[in-house]
Amino acid sequence: MQTLLSLQDRSLGWGDHMVLPNLSISVSQGERIAVLGRSGVGKSTLLSALAAQQDGPRIALVPQDHGLVGSLSVFHNVWMGRLDDFGTARNLATLIWPRATQRAQVDAVLDRVGLTGLGRRPVAELSGGQRQRVALARALLRGGQIVLADEPVSAVDPAQGADLLRGIADRFETAIVVLHDAALARQFATRIIGLQAGGVAIDAAPDAISDADLAELYG
Repeated sequence: MQTLLSLQDRSLGWGDHMVLPNLSISVSQGERIAVLGRSGVGKSTLLSALAAQQDGPRIALVPQDHGLVGSLSVFHNVWMGRLDDFGTARNLATLIWPRATQRAQVDAVLDRVGLTGLGRRPVAELSGGQRQRVALARALLRGGQIVLADEPVSAVDPAQGADLLRGIADRFETAIVVLHDAALARQFATRIIGLQAGGVAIDAAPDAISDADLAELYG
């Protein structure tokens, strides 16, 4: 399998605080990776380091803070996923007067994440769960070889979360998703990476990981 992203002997952290020293990890085409671990162990830091790689595959991002502009409509926030596909003049025209074909493309991904009919609504008027799904819709519209998603279903119930993760799997052949629900991780992933203070504690297929292993990860 082709390696799409990799980190070799990298030490990751922020400021003077090191959370993942001497980390080596690679992501192969076709893998669906769930990243688990307690708060503060470096899950978001790991995704940021992978996203920052240059000259790699086309990546769609779902950041934990959503990365939305509250004063703009849902349509415009979702369309941001395609901005780098067009020039400045085209993007300004879309800001002022979106084409019917563009609205149809956005409406299709909004339908997929359960936000049918909300394209014209300002993001500032949405709930937290709706904003999370707007960020996911933006990634679905963007497409690419791989998606990096930081807790993309934390604000929805488990049934909705499972459905949204299926949408990710349908759209992207390769995915790295930070999750807080181990059951959803087992359903979604072909590989689970569990982080503890100082590094990787688990790196295996879901059926090779016991409930006790996961309990220890959060212990």
